[in-house]
Order: sequence, then C-alpha cells, then structure tokens
Amino acid sequence: MQFKEGYHTYYIYIITNKAKTVLYTGVTNNLKIRLQQHQDNIEFNNPTFASRYQVHYLLYYEKFTWIQEAIVREKEIKGWRREKKLDLIKIINPDLNFLNDLFQ
Repeated sequence: MQFKEGYHTYYIYIITNKAKTVLYTGVTNNLKIRLQQHQDNIEFNNPTFASRYQVHYLLYYEKFTWIQEAIVREKEIKGWRREKKLDLIKIINPDLNFLNDLFQ
C-alpha cells in the first residue's frame, strides 16, 4: 500500500434499517453529509442497496487519516458474516443504539 501526503478525516461506517435486519458498510470523508444523503435517499435514478432497504441508522464507525486505510478496512468488514459485524458493533455500541445524533 502506498501512502500520499496529506491530512484528512475518513470514516468507515455501518448503518442499518429501523428494524435492524440489514447491515450496510460504507466509507466517506464526511459522515454527517453521508448520513444525510442516506436519510434523504439521494440516489438519482439508480436505486442502491441502501436506498432500497431504507438503511440510514448509524450503528458503528471508525475514523482514519488515510483513505487507503479506510478503504482496506471497509473491504475487510464487508467480507465478514453478519454475526462478526454485530460482534464488532457491540464493542462500542452494546445496545445497538442509533448513533446518528453524534453527527448532527
């Protein structure tokens, strides 16, 4: 992996639907705006998994300085089974509370 100079903030995040039956993992450089986009279902004539299943409730996030690290972590988590993702979420969010208010 090759790193470029720069200092930014990137997030990987796991969101769910209201019933907590679906998990979606993504990466962004602005979690506040990305959560709002999921909430507003901004998908422009191309429905995505997140918009189709009304997935916009934040359960988990990690913060990174380098986009390369965030992308590697996102891909790692996306490859996991649901149970392993839930175990990760419960480390910081044992009650599976919605964390959207942290980014309002």
